Order: sequence, then C-alpha cells, then structure tokens
Amino acid sequence: MDSIQQFMDTSNSEHNLTNNTITSTNITTSFGAASASSSSSPATTSRYENQKRRDWNTFGQYLKNHRPPLSLSRCSGANVLEFLRYLDQFGKTKVHTPMCPFYGHPNPPGPCTCPLKQAWGSLDALIGRLRAAFEENGGKPEANPFGARAVRLYLREVRDLQSKARGISYEKKKKKRKQPPQQQQQTVLPPAPTSTQ
Repeated sequence: MDSIQQFMDTSNSEHNLTNNTITSTNITTSFGAASASSSSSPATTSRYENQKRRDWNTFGQYLKNHRPPLSLSRCSGANVLEFLRYLDQFGKTKVHTPMCPFYGHPNPPGPCTCPLKQAWGSLDALIGRLRAAFEENGGKPEANPFGARAVRLYLREVRDLQSKARGISYEKKKKKRKQPPQQQQQTVLPPAPTSTQ
C-alpha cells in the first residue's frame, strides 16, 4: 500500500515543479506493462506522461491487491468507482458536511472535524490519464472502464457536492471568442487643391 500513498503524494503535488524526480521500482502489473526506474527513463518524457505511467501502475497494483484479484479484462466501471472511493482516505481537501457551520464557506475561520477527501479536480485529471493509458496499453475505447457512464456520473456528483460544501464554483470557464478583425474603414479624403494661377 506504500505505492498508493506515494501515488497520492505525487498526485497532490503535481503542480510543485521541484517534485518531478520520483523514483519507481520495476513493477510488472497484471496488464503486462512494466514501469521503468527513473534512471532508465528517457529525459524527453513529459511530466504528464510520467504521471500517467505512475497512475497506471498504481491502478494495476490496486487490481492485484484486490480481493479477489482482478484482471484488467474483468475490470468494470464499478471497480473504478471502488478505486476512487478508496483514494479518498489519502485526500487532503476538507469537504464540509451539511451539518458543519462552515458548510458553503470557501475560507472557514476555524477548524472543524469534517473529512479530508480527494479534490474533484484531482479525480477528474486522474480519470483522464487512466482513460488514455488504458487505450495506449491495448484496451478498446468501447470497453474502457474509465469512460463508463457510472464514472462520469460519480465525478459530476463529487464536483457538485464539493462545490456546495466548499463554496467554490467549478463552472467551466467560457472561452472568449476571437472576434473577426474589423474591416478598416477607408476614409476618402477630398483631392488636394491645386493652385492655378
């Protein structure tokens, strides 16, 4: 389970630029994918690719440790939801309950006993990376458990609950449309007077 904790620590500090050298052990998952140690990985891999590989290996480890152990071919959206709920125990985001006096306050003035959970944004990004990794590792898009309807509904529910509990809007920012360049008005100047003497 140490790999789960390492996964959560690296996932939560994803925006910390100083924490991008994390070593991983050579683990062969039930999918047949092996992670390379950081010393043998090419220097050209992006942070996103490294995080996606770590997430994929962590999910593979979760399936191995599952009782009974699961293979990827038998994994469903329900197993993905179980994994996401399991990750909540490593969360660092305070999510107020409706009974809490700070429910709906973005900056509560004091401490409370509400649970710490995974932030919606972290879960959403995780599912996006795992969805891509599934297909890169030979999975068919129509059989992708990370794209299951139940997973999308769960993420929407988490977003809405956390938005209300934390008093934060997660509305998508609307992109500003580029306005077509305005046609330059051509001003017609009267002809210059000519001097006739």
